[in-house]
Amino acid sequence: MKTKEPRKPTLLVALIPIVFMMLSLLVGIFFLGLDPQIPLLASAIVATVLGLSLGHSWKDIEKGMLKTVVLPIQAILILMVIGALIGSWTSGGVVASMIYYGLKLLSPTFFLVAACLICMVVSVSSGNAWTSAGTIGIAIMGMAEGFGISSAMAAGAVISGCYFGDKISPMSEMTNLAAGITGLNLFEHIRHLLYTTVPAITIALIIYTIMGFTLTPKGSPDQVAVLQSQLDGIFIISPWLLLVPLIVIVLLTLKIPAIPGLVIGSLMGTICTVFVQGASWTDALNTLYYGHAAETGVEILDSLLNNGGIESMFWTISLIMIAMAYGGILEVTGTLETIVESLIKMVKSTGNLIATTVGTSVMTNILACDAYLAMIFPARMYASEYKRRGLHIKNLSRTIEDGGAVTSPLVPWNTCGAFMFATLGVHSFSYAPFAFFCFLSPIIAIIYGFLNLKIEYLPKDEAEEVEMPYAK
Repeated sequence: MKTKEPRKPTLLVALIPIVFMMLSLLVGIFFLGLDPQIPLLASAIVATVLGLSLGHSWKDIEKGMLKTVVLPIQAILILMVIGALIGSWTSGGVVASMIYYGLKLLSPTFFLVAACLICMVVSVSSGNAWTSAGTIGIAIMGMAEGFGISSAMAAGAVISGCYFGDKISPMSEMTNLAAGITGLNLFEHIRHLLYTTVPAITIALIIYTIMGFTLTPKGSPDQVAVLQSQLDGIFIISPWLLLVPLIVIVLLTLKIPAIPGLVIGSLMGTICTVFVQGASWTDALNTLYYGHAAETGVEILDSLLNNGGIESMFWTISLIMIAMAYGGILEVTGTLETIVESLIKMVKSTGNLIATTVGTSVMTNILACDAYLAMIFPARMYASEYKRRGLHIKNLSRTIEDGGAVTSPLVPWNTCGAFMFATLGVHSFSYAPFAFFCFLSPIIAIIYGFLNLKIEYLPKDEAEEVEMPYAK
């Protein structure tokens, strides 16, 4: 007997698990005070029931879940290693030294713009937003505490700088992915990407500079001096300890893979804990898993020093796993495909197509919960449409980075948003309004599309003479 093929969902049916997820997250997080894992798990159950009703077998749905759950394994490993690194750097006095000397060198007025610029340099060098946030980012958050500057503002500046580098660095996995899946030369992709990236980061830096002159830090020079003195009393502070993050950044710049580079950084932090701070090997090694624990009686110090450890990342890992499983169900049941096909029918112009591509990338970040999928999915769905309209594929490669790569940390249950929350200690909903680069990039991409600015077309001999069914 021939097995019946599963039915493709109509748009109305496809929207059921999407609307349910939005409502359950809204009610769960804002009214019931739940963590997002429970609403997302409930949404996955609804999506599964929908898939079964469409004729999909449990085996196919399970296969779809496992396929997507496997995708972030490397990211989860990086997350755990960064947890170990933060714990070892905190107990080894590395973080304390970075904060101590950072408070001496930086001023509250220029702190936000300097934080963004520093993270830009580190992320361009390393090609990875996560490693940048997990190294220099944690020190910047500590400095913000010392100056009495809003942690949400500081996290926004850190994330803007980190994702600038992750967006344009030739060593960035996201940048290479965008070029690779569209078949474009890497440096041709980066050159075209600069048209939207440079204005976005320039505006962000200007805003951070203005904010620096207008905000009133809660900390005073005396309080900063007291904090430095307290850090000096708890840890042995030395400029030599700054070599640890410097070596890690150099290793990453030399294209050492992220995991080995971060493991080396964790080992150096452990060595500093034993031989500089005088802790036992047992305590130092336990810190890698449990993190650094401190009870100083000073609230600001306890918030800075009770940090890190592999264990501290389990909340984030569980969120990533559930979110990715939910995204896998949506993909295997054809839910996302149905929604995208409905969107493309409304495309009437180049501006509409760019805006739809950005919207699809953002939607995929929200629903599929992964930045890579937010770039792969629209690239796969819209490539032929760009070609039919005579648009060079570099417009697509740029747009999926503008819409997919940089908006991922703004979604709390996305792998990137969950990571930044775990690493910087600030919720996505709090730092999102200050991560100017991350939402300016897609806005500028859409504006360019409607104004036909920096939009490149195929030569006439390469453009396909195909009727465009959705264009008037």
